[in-house]
Amino acid sequence: MPETSLSHPNRDQEDISRPEQRESLQARRVLIVDDDEAIREILSLSVEDLGYEVSSARNGEIALEELDTFKPDIVLTDIKMPGIDGVELLRRIKTHDPEIEVIMISGHGDMDLAIKSLQHEALDFITKPVRDEVLVNALRRASERIAMRRQIREHTENLERIVKEKSARLVELERQIAVGQVVEGLSSAMKSLCQAFDEPEARTEAPDVPGPGERRELVGPGYFNELPCFIAVHSRYLEIVAVNDLYAERIGDLTGHSSWEAYFDREGSGNACPVATTVEQGKGRRSREALRDKNGKPVPVLVHTAPIFNNDNEVELVIELSVDISEVSRLQEAARAAQEKFQRLFDAVPCYIAVVNREHNIVEANRLYRREFAGRELGCCYDALHKRDEPCKECIAQETFLDGGSHQTETVVIARNGDPRNVLVQSAPIRDEHGEVVQALEIATDITQIRALQDHLASLGLMLGSMSHGVKGLLTSLDGGVFKVDAGLRRDDPEKVRQGWSVVRDKIHRIRKMVLDILYYAKSREPELHDVDVATFIEDLQGIVEPKARERDVAMRLDVAGGLDTLPMDETAMTSAMVNFLENAVDACADDPKADHEIVLRAGPAELRGEPAVRFSIEDNGQGMDQEVIDKMFTLFFSSKGSQGTGLGLFVSNQIIEQHGGAIRVESTPGEGSVVEVLLPRYREVGDRA
Repeated sequence: MPETSLSHPNRDQEDISRPEQRESLQARRVLIVDDDEAIREILSLSVEDLGYEVSSARNGEIALEELDTFKPDIVLTDIKMPGIDGVELLRRIKTHDPEIEVIMISGHGDMDLAIKSLQHEALDFITKPVRDEVLVNALRRASERIAMRRQIREHTENLERIVKEKSARLVELERQIAVGQVVEGLSSAMKSLCQAFDEPEARTEAPDVPGPGERRELVGPGYFNELPCFIAVHSRYLEIVAVNDLYAERIGDLTGHSSWEAYFDREGSGNACPVATTVEQGKGRRSREALRDKNGKPVPVLVHTAPIFNNDNEVELVIELSVDISEVSRLQEAARAAQEKFQRLFDAVPCYIAVVNREHNIVEANRLYRREFAGRELGCCYDALHKRDEPCKECIAQETFLDGGSHQTETVVIARNGDPRNVLVQSAPIRDEHGEVVQALEIATDITQIRALQDHLASLGLMLGSMSHGVKGLLTSLDGGVFKVDAGLRRDDPEKVRQGWSVVRDKIHRIRKMVLDILYYAKSREPELHDVDVATFIEDLQGIVEPKARERDVAMRLDVAGGLDTLPMDETAMTSAMVNFLENAVDACADDPKADHEIVLRAGPAELRGEPAVRFSIEDNGQGMDQEVIDKMFTLFFSSKGSQGTGLGLFVSNQIIEQHGGAIRVESTPGEGSVVEVLLPRYREVGDRA
């Protein structure tokens, strides 16, 4: 297996040995764990040359002690070691300190170990001999992840401190805003105060009710100067008759000016200000406005107005209290910016992230999750991920709600375009202020490519192993045929030569077919298309499968429409694919307790992607399948037959039909039976792709 790294293989490589990068890594500590002293020494020299502080350990026990003494940021560990192996060491390191990044090293390139390592949160998996560029990239990714995590922690701590400070400020501002709630009570007191203003010692010579252009000066104690808000008194003619000191200092001494002149966005009496509305309606009001300060700039305020009535129950004065909410607006903007920043981080994570509640509803999801699974309408998690109408039987989010812990599983999900994805899913609780689990966070990592590589290698190995005995038997028979040919030639016996050559020819044909089967796993192979008569093809399928069906008391009949003529296909490969479906139908009927089982093999005209096609339909009344089995039936090594199935047949059938540009549709009801439809295009040339 070539030396490679399984994490982010397509990222651009950077030279971490450059001076500016070496300087940024001086604080990083790397612990190297390997039972081979030579490898430890070589890796130590290489890592030290990259600017890291290095320590080494010859086994897992010493490495665990180094966690407290050396305190490494990064651990490079061999997997195969005596005592504590690399995977167990990885698990213990993550239990001790989840923030330590671990890079696994193996001399075997075992994909199962790679998957197991990634499941235990290893950062990377590299193979021996370790190439410099692979080591540099792995260490760089570890350093970047550590730096990002620390930066996020610093941002979080700073935000928490800012939120705490601003929360205290908000409380203070809310207290100021609460002043408006006592305006109605002040109105009654102002009424008495205005009566006092009519007394000679409390006013200048002026009419009882000021007229336009006339001014009433309020004289007396400065009660309103003690309040931390802007206070103004307006006449019924929309004229400012008095202001407090704070108003005069910030907005200006507008005594004698029109009421609307104090507002930033009011021009003329026709554009009704809060005072004008209060005079018109005869009742107090509350609104968000903007006053104009001395420099002409807007001051955002929360305005409370209350009318003061005379003896004729007419509005005589309007008292206006305005609270400066500039700080509140600034804090709201800061909170909005912080929320946007966290949302960008949330959307930038290269994983599928969703927050679900106890009813399986998706409350929030990041951009990648919405794009691949949910769309704008988030809906339920089992519908978005599995296209199911009911919750999954094993739901790790519900397990998190039950025990408050974190859970992990591997499953197959269905994207919006219908593509299956292998994912590693981890759940974590989200608690409220009382510590109760109110939501569950699900993070899914796409491992489809890793699984595809593993499946390809594993399937090739399985195929070679399963065929080894067959090859041995064929070679033995071939030797026998060659012996007969030799004997016939020595004895000048044409009949024996003919018999021997017949055996040789038959075994060579079988060896050729077996090699082609292996090539289906080893690499892609173009189908050898020929025009095949559909009716004859169906009858040949019946001839292959009907003896097995008859032995298991399953009837089989054909229903072939007329006028189908020929169809371009690789007859050998397509026969193998269809026989797999038919034999599965036989097994489904034989394993069902009902009586009178039957399989119907149909062929008829159809359409596929708007083009003429032929539909092959296999209908049985056997035990049927549930939706979960249907979703996984074409996955490599998945079998609903337990130990009796290999999980290879339908996987190969699906590949063959895809190579022919066809499609498969499956419908099934548990206890009633199944229908498998295979659609193949009528017109297609060699090399065409669907």
